[in-house]
Amino acid sequence: MQLQLISFVLIILHCMDYTGCQQHSSSRHRQHKQISGVSSGCQQGGCLTCSDYNGCLSCKPRFFMHLERIGMKQIGVCMTSCPPGFYGTRSPERNTCTKCRSECDSCFNKNFCTRCRAGFYLHLGKCQENCPEGLVRSDTQRECVPRCPVECEACVNSETCTRCRTGLYQLSGRCHHICPEEYEPNDKLMECTLQVHCEVGEWSEWSPCSRTGRTCGFKRGQETRTRQVLQYSSAFGNPCPEISEINECLVKRRKCPGGRRKNERRERRNRNNRKDKENPEGRRERKRERERERERDTGEREDSDNRNKTEHRHRRGHDTEPVSPEDGLVQ
Repeated sequence: MQLQLISFVLIILHCMDYTGCQQHSSSRHRQHKQISGVSSGCQQGGCLTCSDYNGCLSCKPRFFMHLERIGMKQIGVCMTSCPPGFYGTRSPERNTCTKCRSECDSCFNKNFCTRCRAGFYLHLGKCQENCPEGLVRSDTQRECVPRCPVECEACVNSETCTRCRTGLYQLSGRCHHICPEEYEPNDKLMECTLQVHCEVGEWSEWSPCSRTGRTCGFKRGQETRTRQVLQYSSAFGNPCPEISEINECLVKRRKCPGGRRKNERRERRNRNNRKDKENPEGRRERKRERERERERDTGEREDSDNRNKTEHRHRRGHDTEPVSPEDGLVQ
């Protein structure tokens, strides 16, 4: 510090104004930068005053003074935040970067480390070579961590796991080979998840009794009813019950309504009946006509039967007729 103050006084005596000082130190600092690799100067960064050989002597507000050692020489650099291994200290006179304790890689202040050097382990802001009872050393985190249960790979404490060993399922901070009752294993998340059981709604009313799609022309048929699934089950939950039922049913047997032709005949018969009531002679005439039609149909059937009998006798007689000797001679 004495060397820096002497340099500062000499520069004040040799410089006519602050601008000349700034230009002079800037050129010398740029020259020094080219030689030694210093990354700051009076016209760069947060320097407020500077030296020919020692870089920044003071910083602008909110900047921290950091001394970089190059060989036997220290160069002042103004920074917005201190580098790793240092912590910032603010005061009305100046803000400085102070080196952390030797066992700290980074720290918040001289009494609180945030990361330790290799071989030391962080516990409550201090770097220690050995961890307190109940904690074990973690070389990857360089911290004292809880002693986890044997089935855990990572834990918050001795009773709460955050990651289980391969093949185990996590549930509420514990690791399980087999999930407890009402839980099921989730192989994707490697967790025990709550089982979901199927839920169904109420039965519908029974359908009309039917048979092959018809509701008439039979005595025994079937009726059906259904219900909807409200919630499907998970992989290990209770499956859904039957959602449809079929029941045998009986109906009072009745004929199905006829087709168009039957309806036409029924209508024609009804018209004739009405006419017969109005005209008795016409009714007798239609009755005689129906009798003639029946006789004619009966005669046609008898003629057809006689023809069939005659043809049958003729074929039978032709098959049994003997062959004469002359028929066998060749002309």
